[in-house]
Amino acid sequence: MARACGFLLSLLLSLPIQAADGIGDARQRELANLLIQDCGSCHGLRMKGGLGPALQPKNLAGKSAEYLSGVILEGRVGSAMPAWNAILTPVEARWIAERLLRGAAP
Repeated sequence: MARACGFLLSLLLSLPIQAADGIGDARQRELANLLIQDCGSCHGLRMKGGLGPALQPKNLAGKSAEYLSGVILEGRVGSAMPAWNAILTPVEARWIAERLLRGAAP
């Protein structure tokens, strides 16, 4: 079952979607706040690292938005990185991943 879910998730994340599709301005502001406040609580408010690794573009070089979206949604086993799939959709996770790749720190 878990393997099937992982396959479906990877299939969904591989679809060519524009991250902002279906995400209104108010939700984008909420996601930006979640990124800085919630993600920043472990990765640093400027994404320079802390409990979790740095999430600046230079540290994410070579990682795709699809890969990062999967980590955001499913978390990382054996680490403090939780799964956010209970409160984020795949499109929202992709929006966050793309923002990280561009540089999300204020």
